[in-house]
Amino acid sequence: MRREMVEPDHPQLSMVQQCLLLGICRSSLYYKSKRSINDDEWLIKQAIDRQYMITPYYGIRRMKIHLNSLGFSVSRERLARYYKEMRITAIYPKPRMTTRNEEHKVYPYLLRNVEITRVNQVWSTDITYIPMPQGYMYLCAIIDWHSRYVLSWGISNTHDSEFCQALLRQAIDKYGKPEIFNTDQGSEFTASGFTEILLENNIQISMDGKGRALDNIFVERLWRNVKYECVYLDRPENGAQLLHCLTEWFDFYNYKRPHQSLNYDTPEIVYHAAA
Repeated sequence: MRREMVEPDHPQLSMVQQCLLLGICRSSLYYKSKRSINDDEWLIKQAIDRQYMITPYYGIRRMKIHLNSLGFSVSRERLARYYKEMRITAIYPKPRMTTRNEEHKVYPYLLRNVEITRVNQVWSTDITYIPMPQGYMYLCAIIDWHSRYVLSWGISNTHDSEFCQALLRQAIDKYGKPEIFNTDQGSEFTASGFTEILLENNIQISMDGKGRALDNIFVERLWRNVKYECVYLDRPENGAQLLHCLTEWFDFYNYKRPHQSLNYDTPEIVYHAAA
């Protein structure tokens, strides 16, 4: 959105000055996606994403059978490439389930058998993949476990650690800090820049076991809801449409959507009443 605000023919401000004022890199004005997703590939990836939300234990073989039943003809090699691009893997006990940066420190999981009784006791975050007609987008969100309140979220065309760090700082600046912060073992969250923010604020760091999606169940449920109720229905064609769709949905989720687990209150009511 900020890139779209740049006016090449502005009478007073040069391109460099506009980029500085908007906080963007000038080279990003000329960025074009290295590849486009044709309609068939886009539909296949959406079908994979939908089914993975329901059956995260589906490996390539079973996913291939499912896609065949929908009328898609996909080889195992092509499907393996899609799994890698979408950063998903079948969830079941096996060695080396997830890929992480071996140079980064991994912290133990602290939440097994822990009762969540108050807001700001535990926050967690994750990134999910969203296929677009022209490339890919990534959605990251930070959620309070007790109230299910989404504290901050954002989209990016990369899944680097700086993007996640900005959302973390945003949440801490606005809502204070939790006692425990839980993530998976992805390189975005094990990076020193991300963990240093937590350590500087005296926040305990918890990380899921490899391949254990249920260790971060509240974010996994959030992804299922946002995809089925927003992304799959609206089918945004570009980043601006996706941002508009998600802005409306997160507003609805936080402020208007009652949750059975919250005695049919909204996340916003539960979070702010307790906070």
